[in-house]
Amino acid sequence: MSKIILLYRLKDGVSPETFEQWTRTTDYPAMRGLNRVASFTTYRAERNLLSDAAPSVQYVEVFDVPDLDGFMAEDMGGPVVQRIMGEFMEHVEAPEFLVAEDVV
Repeated sequence: MSKIILLYRLKDGVSPETFEQWTRTTDYPAMRGLNRVASFTTYRAERNLLSDAAPSVQYVEVFDVPDLDGFMAEDMGGPVVQRIMGEFMEHVEAPEFLVAEDVV
C-alpha cells in the first residue's frame, strides 16, 4: 500500500485553530470519503525529539492509498480532491507531497 505524505507550514496569518477546524470539518470528511483512501490523518509537529530546534514543518499528513495509480488517474483530477486542494492551498505554503512505500 502506498503512502502519500505531506509536509507543510501554514501561511502567515492563518491560525492553527482555523486550519485545524477546517481539517476536522471539511478535509477529513471529504478525503476519508474517497474509495481509494484507506486512511488519512493530519499530525501537528509539536517539537523535535533530539534537539531544541523548532521543527522544519508545522504539519504532517499521512494517507494510506491502496491504489495509487487509480487515485492519481481518477481522484486527483476529480471534483472532491480539486475542491479540497484549492482550499488547502489557501491555508498552507510550499507543501511537499511525497509518495512512500514500505521497506520489505
